[in-house]
Amino acid sequence: MSSSETWRRWGLVLPAVTIIILFSILPLGVVIVYSLLTPGDYGNVKWIFSTDGWFSVLFERDIFDDTVSLSDANLTILGRSVGLSLATTLITLVFGLPTAWFIATRPASQRGFWLFLITIPFWTNLLVRTIAVQEMIRSEGVLNRLLMALGIIHEPLQMMFTNFAVLLGMAYVFLPLMVLPVYAAIEKFDFRLAEAGYDLYASRLYCLRRVILPLVRPGIIAGSILVFVPSLGAYVTPRIMGGGKSMMLGNLIEMQFGQGRNWPLGAALSITLTILVLVALIWYTRITSTRKERNHG
Repeated sequence: MSSSETWRRWGLVLPAVTIIILFSILPLGVVIVYSLLTPGDYGNVKWIFSTDGWFSVLFERDIFDDTVSLSDANLTILGRSVGLSLATTLITLVFGLPTAWFIATRPASQRGFWLFLITIPFWTNLLVRTIAVQEMIRSEGVLNRLLMALGIIHEPLQMMFTNFAVLLGMAYVFLPLMVLPVYAAIEKFDFRLAEAGYDLYASRLYCLRRVILPLVRPGIIAGSILVFVPSLGAYVTPRIMGGGKSMMLGNLIEMQFGQGRNWPLGAALSITLTILVLVALIWYTRITSTRKERNHG
């Protein structure tokens, strides 16, 4: 390969590499450095090496006798974040799969309209969508008024500022991220395979489990990753729907950089969140690569 060809290729790659370094690697490096420093008196950091930020992610030290114990607050928030993210992924899959199937089985001339309806929420600000859900389930909201009018309940149900409220808000916000990749997978599905299964006396449930789901699994996995990753670091929806009672990891990170004024701990928690996301992405990569090897084996 000539030197001119080499320089030409580097010239094509250079813009992308520059963007990755400036807006991804460099900021991540700054966060890693901050996580290994000492908290400042009024925010910021002191340029003194310390691992207290990482220590405080999982542990806490008693201010009186200096004993070490697990950080119940951080572990509770971390567990809640993972649990609610997994639950959000499961709920969006339960509702997103039949929705995507419905759209994919419409006549080709109608699919664009149904996809248009699915993407409409993306046109609205996330804060507005979250407040809309809040208006539905608050004490004087539409749902409580309807249940009281039907005589099902006699006093409003307290649904706001609970894990249920956060879960409902995130499921509503991230549902389109599940529907679209699953729809893309179902659209490529050869429906003659399902008909062949029926001809061989397979029940609908058996055909779904052994024929349809294995073939649309890549779309399900992609949709699950697209929902799980942003919901794990969600901030706006847990802040509004959960208040201070159902905090998630994103809210805890913001608190350390704001009210807590413990930037190293906030940076360490941010890296912890990044690690959790990387684990999910590595799992997704291994699952898809294993499936490709089986298909080509």
